[in-house]
Amino acid sequence: MASFGLGLAALGRPAYLNLGREGVLPDVRDVDAMRAHCHAVLDAAYAAGVRRVDAARSYGRAEEFLAQWLGDREDVRVSSKWGYAYVADWRVDAPVHEVKEHSLARFTAQWRETRELLGARVELYQVHSLTHDSPLFDAPDLLAALAGLRDSGVRLGFSTSGPRQADAVRRGLAVEVEGRRLFDAVQSTWNALETSAGPALAEAHESGAEVFVKEGLANGRLAVRPPERVRALARQYGVGPDAVALAYARAQPWADVVLSGAAGVAQLRANLAPVEVPRDALAGLAEPPEEYWATRAALAWD
Repeated sequence: MASFGLGLAALGRPAYLNLGREGVLPDVRDVDAMRAHCHAVLDAAYAAGVRRVDAARSYGRAEEFLAQWLGDREDVRVSSKWGYAYVADWRVDAPVHEVKEHSLARFTAQWRETRELLGARVELYQVHSLTHDSPLFDAPDLLAALAGLRDSGVRLGFSTSGPRQADAVRRGLAVEVEGRRLFDAVQSTWNALETSAGPALAEAHESGAEVFVKEGLANGRLAVRPPERVRALARQYGVGPDAVALAYARAQPWADVVLSGAAGVAQLRANLAPVEVPRDALAGLAEPPEEYWATRAALAWD
């Protein structure tokens, strides 16, 4: 069964597009309050045995908060991402929260920023939200720079989003530079409502790539408004619907790490409740990918 990791998307900035955050974050979400809150969740995750933590340049101050917390916890494996810039200026009501750019300039600047904060602790550096038509694929200078980082000993990967994730996974893992595969990890959205990337992720796992599952709760939909089958299993096992949904992701044989995006300590503990479900327990609940991603795009940043 896949191990748990902690994603910091909801913990490094005052707003994110997740349901179920009401009353979970501090009443005042200034930098100091969010830092203390993030550290409390990291403490709880570490105490529960979680040793994978995933950040991104666009997660506000997530890398900074993580760097301040790591200390001598040498057994924590850190991954982060580049490609989106955080532009909300710590405002919950900002019209735009992040801006995407897959360019050599963005990679160079953000890797420098990540390295300044996290130093050699970054084990895996990922392209944030790679799509099948990303300009990265036709940018030889950028690919060469990425290969240079790979050759320095930092593993490379990419995350995916959108209704054509499977195409992005397959195209991304086919990229070679100087006769070697460039990426050896992929992080994709997969949950009971969005399973379209599953076959491509199984191929990725079979090829030796490490597979991370993100958004296993469908940005909170499976915790706040779960289908009846999820509710029934939660009652059967005596856990919350969130634990059932994440157990379903962990049951997939191709999944290596399933990320919890918990916004607080209680949510984290609920996510990590020990439960195992059959790998087909929630089969048949998936929405058409276009419908799923349209619904996700309509979620409000809160």
